[in-house]
Amino acid sequence: MFLSNNGVKTEIKDYSARIQQEVKIAKLYAVSSGNHSDMGAKIIALLGSPRLSGNTAKLLEEAIRGASDAGCEVEKIEVTTLEFSSCREIFYCREHETCAMKDDITEIYEKFRNIDGVILATPVMTMGIPGRLKSFMDRFQVYFMAKYMRGKPMVPESKRKSRLGLYLGISGMNVPFVFDGAKLTVRAFFQIIDVKYWGELLIRDMDTIQDLSTRPEFLEEAYRKGNEMGQILQSSVT
Repeated sequence: MFLSNNGVKTEIKDYSARIQQEVKIAKLYAVSSGNHSDMGAKIIALLGSPRLSGNTAKLLEEAIRGASDAGCEVEKIEVTTLEFSSCREIFYCREHETCAMKDDITEIYEKFRNIDGVILATPVMTMGIPGRLKSFMDRFQVYFMAKYMRGKPMVPESKRKSRLGLYLGISGMNVPFVFDGAKLTVRAFFQIIDVKYWGELLIRDMDTIQDLSTRPEFLEEAYRKGNEMGQILQSSVT
């Protein structure tokens, strides 16, 4: 869904039919695959912005709150606080389910295997995503090699069809196609880690808006998106 500060009121849609249908499908899949758990659905929330309390972080917090209220367990990862190197194409991952470089991403590989969803929040920089987040994604060459080169995906088969991803993006500029580059990258990342690109909330013209606290409708939408996805994921594990 695209939202902008162009004087038009935020469009409010009734998503109840969609939620009910997707919940029904998720429940049927959970029964058929034996994908049951006594715990809540697990979500990793990635913050790609270097501003840990900025507008992107505010959006992410609301989405996290929505997913948590739906019963999900959410772990937030602030990418810019991690200690890791960029991919150097050592190609150790051609034959191994990890990277030759040992750093903060090493244990994250395992976390991503068994999660049920991802919420990714990032600003647009130079018509793409911030470099640190891009380097984080590039290190998932480990998943790419397992899935496409060896034909042995790292994500358990029982989870591959039910994992969902939500993209939250903001842009300072108010120009057409400003999110195209970032969306291509996010979609590619989700595909590599076997996560369906389920939804998005894209807000441009932040150079004018400045502070999302002055636009509560955007924060409410982030909460609603997180809660909706959380309900669907939660139904797939219970």
